[in-house]
Amino acid sequence: MNNRPVYPFVAIVGQEKMKLALILNIINPTLSGVLIRGEKGTAKSTAVRSLADILPAVEVIRDCPFQLLRDSASDICMGCGRLECSRKNDPQSPVETIRRGIRVVELPVGATEDRVVGTMDLEEALKKGEKRFEPGLLAKAHRGILYVDEVNLLEDHVVDILLDSAAMGVNTVEREGVSFSHPARFTLVGTMNPEEGELRPQLLDRFGLCIHIEGIGDPDDRVAIMERRITFDEDPEAFSQRWEAESREVARRIETAMELYPKVQVDRTLLYEIASYCLDVGVDGHRGDVIILKTGKTLAAWNGRTQVMKEDIDEAAELALPHRIRRQPLQDIVLDVEQLRRRNPCRREAND
Repeated sequence: MNNRPVYPFVAIVGQEKMKLALILNIINPTLSGVLIRGEKGTAKSTAVRSLADILPAVEVIRDCPFQLLRDSASDICMGCGRLECSRKNDPQSPVETIRRGIRVVELPVGATEDRVVGTMDLEEALKKGEKRFEPGLLAKAHRGILYVDEVNLLEDHVVDILLDSAAMGVNTVEREGVSFSHPARFTLVGTMNPEEGELRPQLLDRFGLCIHIEGIGDPDDRVAIMERRITFDEDPEAFSQRWEAESREVARRIETAMELYPKVQVDRTLLYEIASYCLDVGVDGHRGDVIILKTGKTLAAWNGRTQVMKEDIDEAAELALPHRIRRQPLQDIVLDVEQLRRRNPCRREAND
């Protein structure tokens, strides 16, 4: 097993929007994931793996393919075909649990639907009348991070499955009248290079947040990237220890924000602000409104507050609207969101 240290999340130079979007989805998985658009070599995969490395460990049943908690529903255990699991025959039997780090499950571009969702053993069902389920990647990603590089190159129906599970927190497999469901609550992170092709607008809209990143243009920052990377490669342990205090602080803030989020309140006037944002930029449907609200509340929790402020809504709109603005290329969308933000104060004063 490779125990080599992971490059520290807090040591990544720049890309602040990407790091923030990842943190917000960890705090609140109901944001339905984040799509990171941009060129290669901009620390996308590094950021995902390094963030998972500093997150608090989770408790799971030992060797459980569904990453279940001790008190998980017994029907899931009854549908699992693993004979060595004592809960299959006696759901009330005591179980051994362990604590382990958050997993980052990577989904390959060529993954089939069965590889993603799992498969039902129809022969077992027909012969013995028992469900036997072979878990897929969604089961493995439960309570973790599902990382999909080049998501725009996946088959559309596979992307649909991922987004459905990310939104509902459940994976359901139906084959020839045999059905099986298991929890699949994970943080979905998709990356893509727009030059290699676009996602359909219907799929774009299903991602909660979307950011566009580029290589850093400041010479000092580029030098810092080179220096830090070389230092890490030469002595990973020493480099990681240097950033340990800041890493622990980020992990502490994430845990605090998770506890604080249910207590966050939002004034009703800000709901009208969200609606105005979406109407002004021509967003189809209502998913954008809901995501901005959830993101604003999550931002408030991340900043240690129980009350959403105007700044939270503005920042949430920048993360949730770019890929939802109708009939415009992404770069124009980003500029439009910025312009809309600048003229918001005047509209708010008029509304007041």
